[in-house]
Amino acid sequence: MSEQKPNYRVYFQSRPGVNSAPTVSNFGYEPCTYPESPKNRHLVVETKYISVDPYMRCRMNVDSGVDYAKAWGIGETISGFAVGRVLQSTNESYKKGDLVTSTDMSWQWKKFTVVHSESIRKIDGISEEQSSLTLGIFGLTGLTGAIGVMEQGNIQSDLFQTVVVSGAAGACGCVAGQVAKLLGCKKIIGICGTQEKCSFLEEDLKFNGAVCYKSENVKQRLAELCPDGVDVYFDNVGGNISDDVISHMNKCSTVILCGQISTYNSDVPYPPPLNQASAKLVHANSINRERFLVLSYANKFPSTLAFLSKAYAEGKLVSKETISHGLQNAGNAFVQMMSGYNIGKQIVKV
Repeated sequence: MSEQKPNYRVYFQSRPGVNSAPTVSNFGYEPCTYPESPKNRHLVVETKYISVDPYMRCRMNVDSGVDYAKAWGIGETISGFAVGRVLQSTNESYKKGDLVTSTDMSWQWKKFTVVHSESIRKIDGISEEQSSLTLGIFGLTGLTGAIGVMEQGNIQSDLFQTVVVSGAAGACGCVAGQVAKLLGCKKIIGICGTQEKCSFLEEDLKFNGAVCYKSENVKQRLAELCPDGVDVYFDNVGGNISDDVISHMNKCSTVILCGQISTYNSDVPYPPPLNQASAKLVHANSINRERFLVLSYANKFPSTLAFLSKAYAEGKLVSKETISHGLQNAGNAFVQMMSGYNIGKQIVKV
């Protein structure tokens, strides 16, 4: 097929060193060939938006350590969640111009893909400009924040619970805190890394308070903001921050162990064990701390997406995106996201 513009891809160029953070040099960017005309039940898709997510860090290791995502090979085209528009189709379920989203779309301007019902789906009722929402609040990120709170948070609106969210200004944390508030929790406190993020949480998302762990004493601030203790902790980061939160948790409280981004660059098992003091507190206070994996709740996806869509349409949920422009900047967007530069969902507009 003849094309006017060159085609490019982002590929995995090198692995980060042991116990090292990823760098832009781990990603390569080069011209690549165009896909052939689609064969039976295949599509050619033009990538519009790609998502960069913390889980991708494990794919940079020799062994990803998880069942749901394989490690990338050196030279392999980077793949992940993406949105694209169909250019050609030999599948009766899709036509030219359809918007689609996929859980495993290559990071290149155009791609050739086999249609699998589990990995690609059509996006209906939304414009291209808004289609990136299917990578965030209406995608696996939003489902993770919402289902984690709804299914594993032990939320009971009549108990006037206090909820703390770490990584609160990230894509998942934003949703988790807002959903907890919608479910009737009395107080939502977010922990994040800058005063700008604190202001966003309090002013835009209407959290009851926010703590900047880089400039404030987390233990002291939690004592001030949560005088009655913490009932639910949505843990996105692990490490010292989680130790500080656990020290304020009430008896029979709940930790939703969603992510441990503070350890993703370290050669430790996942989830990493608590230090001795925190482990004793969890045991002594009968704190329920279990790993949460959203893929275990696939049967909840339709009803949760309906809940999120309704709340968003009614203005009860806020979505925030940090957008980088150009496929050539995808690697840098990932590195910045892992360093906490983003507010809300990190997206690359191709």
